[in-house]
Amino acid sequence: MAKLNLNREEMPRQDPKARGKNFSEVALGYDIEKAKAEASRCLLCPKPLCVKGCPVNIDIPDFIKAINENDMPEAVRSLKRKNSLPGICGRVCPQESQCEEVCVVGKRGAPVAIGRLERYVADWERRQKDSAPSTPPPPTGKRIAVVGSGPAGLTAAADLARMGHSVTIFEALHIAGGVLMYGIPEFRLPKEIVQSEVNYVASLGVKIEMDSVVGKLVTIDELLKNGYHAVFLGTGAGLPMFMNIPGENLNNVYSANEFLTRVNLMKAYCFPAYDTPVKVGKKVAVIGGGNVAMDAARCALRLGAENVYVIYRRSRTEMPARREEVENAEEEGIEFKLLTNPKRFIGNERGVVVGMECYEMELGEPDQSGRRRPIAKPNSEFTMDIDVAIIALGTVPNPMIAQTTPGLETTPHGTVVADVSTGKVIKPKVWAGGDITTGAATVIGAMGAGKRAAADIDKFLKES
Repeated sequence: MAKLNLNREEMPRQDPKARGKNFSEVALGYDIEKAKAEASRCLLCPKPLCVKGCPVNIDIPDFIKAINENDMPEAVRSLKRKNSLPGICGRVCPQESQCEEVCVVGKRGAPVAIGRLERYVADWERRQKDSAPSTPPPPTGKRIAVVGSGPAGLTAAADLARMGHSVTIFEALHIAGGVLMYGIPEFRLPKEIVQSEVNYVASLGVKIEMDSVVGKLVTIDELLKNGYHAVFLGTGAGLPMFMNIPGENLNNVYSANEFLTRVNLMKAYCFPAYDTPVKVGKKVAVIGGGNVAMDAARCALRLGAENVYVIYRRSRTEMPARREEVENAEEEGIEFKLLTNPKRFIGNERGVVVGMECYEMELGEPDQSGRRRPIAKPNSEFTMDIDVAIIALGTVPNPMIAQTTPGLETTPHGTVVADVSTGKVIKPKVWAGGDITTGAATVIGAMGAGKRAAADIDKFLKES
């Protein structure tokens, strides 16, 4: 028996100096040799912990075994039994804290690179031109409305279509994909990949209605009255949070949501082909320490900023962003100002931001998040010269759905109250999942919620 390789195959990437000037994908993907070498590290555990660590319960040993056996069609089939969006998950899912975290190989060395192998299989399938369409199941005669085409909505829609139900997605924007399109930059998740997987969901028989703002053009009650037997809410969390400090209303102070929407959905990254208005100065401060902050900072750098600072009130240890994204940002030249928190933004006579006064911070006892609470040091104020600020502190759901849907219970943060295991809300015939129930979270977490809700909707429809 060959000795187990404790080191994973490295992911080929663009050179940091080159990629900081373009929006092409940073990670280049495995070739067949690297994929097979990495797949050979899997022990094919009979009771795989990695499957339990996956929010959508992919049969991970099964698809990896198919790679080893050169049976790529079977690898695709195995993946897609549980995951309709493998090309997306293989790129943005935090595998290191889920399936890979419990990988048995990781007890002795580096865990198997499950996410990289998932991406390899998805990319292989996308290159095939003769993929046979799946045989549609017998129709049940039941109609389901899915509100939102982000990861939760797409997953719920795909699963329900495979069960034989007639599914229509109502998407508020002009293109499907939700946060996958407006929130995640091209260099991390190419829009071609998103649309390819949206097209796959559509190929299952799912109808997608664009420019359909539920809560404005039609209400949830009207959908139910008009012949839909169930409604799934997957509208995400697109309303940005702010610090409520002086100067936040100055010009050139963005929410990360607005900034990234302009860059991604409105294609500012394609300038001059798309002349989308977005101001990127020479000195940009991004406030926050999550993946969205990394995305905004790295976009600003690529759009021409000379100095980009990530301002975070805790230390590197508490930073919620994926380690890989932090490392990528550092390699590209992003500067991290840790244990730092803004006190106010400073504007000029024209109402444009020109500086930011900050506190130096120190860490106290852990708060409700389990992280040590940041405390401002007395008399530690200092000023930074900036000409653009981007606030990346998280998002909450848009209140439109809740305001137009009687009987829908919400939390003080605006999230919809739903059963975690089923997605069921207190309003009859309505389910919800993803960021609308949790606030901003992970793509794979939203997909898992969509999958659980689809199963419960199917059960309800069979029993009714």
